[in-house]
Amino acid sequence: MAFNDRLKGILGKEKDPLSQAPPPLSKSEMDSVEKELSDISGRLDTERKSREGIGRFLKHPLKVLVEKPENILIVCVPLSLIVFVGGFISMVKMYGISVLFNSTVIDDFAVAAVLISIIPVAVLDFREQSRMRNLETALPNFFRDLAGMNDSGMTLPNAVHLVAGAEYGTLSPHIRKLDNEMSWGVGFVEALYRFGKSLGTPLADRSVDLIAKASKAGGDISEVLRAAANDTFEVVNLAQERRNNMLIYVIIVIVSFTVFLFVIAVLVSSFLSTMATAGTAAQVTAASSKFMGRIDLPAYKRLFSHAAMIQGFFSGLCAGQMGEGRVIAGLKYSAIMLIVAWVTFRFFI
Repeated sequence: MAFNDRLKGILGKEKDPLSQAPPPLSKSEMDSVEKELSDISGRLDTERKSREGIGRFLKHPLKVLVEKPENILIVCVPLSLIVFVGGFISMVKMYGISVLFNSTVIDDFAVAAVLISIIPVAVLDFREQSRMRNLETALPNFFRDLAGMNDSGMTLPNAVHLVAGAEYGTLSPHIRKLDNEMSWGVGFVEALYRFGKSLGTPLADRSVDLIAKASKAGGDISEVLRAAANDTFEVVNLAQERRNNMLIYVIIVIVSFTVFLFVIAVLVSSFLSTMATAGTAAQVTAASSKFMGRIDLPAYKRLFSHAAMIQGFFSGLCAGQMGEGRVIAGLKYSAIMLIVAWVTFRFFI
């Protein structure tokens, strides 16, 4: 207010409107006004930067990290690199460069680094998909109830207020927020757009956009609500049917990985162990030239462990793509199969 009063006084706004034009500003007054305008512009620019990019992350780090599953990689990737590089350097310092070839400790650090990177992403993605699935499952009932109440003669704000008292699972808090905004005088279309934005699912955005545009056009809102309810119901059913149909392929991927581990276990415990024992005995009796050379069983175990862990990781990604249509959805399978492969070779083979 002080700046506005000062500016009005300088520009002569408080003078009689019938008087002549205000006198020109002096250089010192112009410099003062420009400085204050520059300060205001700088503060606005700082506030804008704090709402996006790195500034937003520094202001609300936890909120940004859990906003999308991929965002957690901002922390997980550097942490995994620190674990791997730190373990690598410490092992080399303690045991020399030969530890890379004579021990599986480096492999353990690599597995730990990969798990640190993918497990948080898998957990957040699973939670986010569960939230979206629960919201989209409740949307058709919400739209049908609104349409029925609107047909009975209720206005949309009254219908929303009545529906807000019902139970729609994870959708209920969003409906209550929609009711509160409309009770405070926010228009139905604007409140509906905010409702769709708070849900944050593609299906909700499409349905909300359809209802809002039909409401603006002045059509029969009850029929539009029923059409939106039928559309969301069909989309949810198709998604569920797809998951059910593709579940068998996810099971095939998991079973294939299990069979691979079983074959390697049998190969190492019976065939390779027998051949290694025979090779050692042949060397002792100086018959290695006629029979065979020595078999490095630990090297074979390490090679097979690498193959099993690589197969488990990428098989999980394939399972996610086939089962849910998203590669990132396969990270949970990748993490589980990677852990199974590591435990199998470290403690049982």
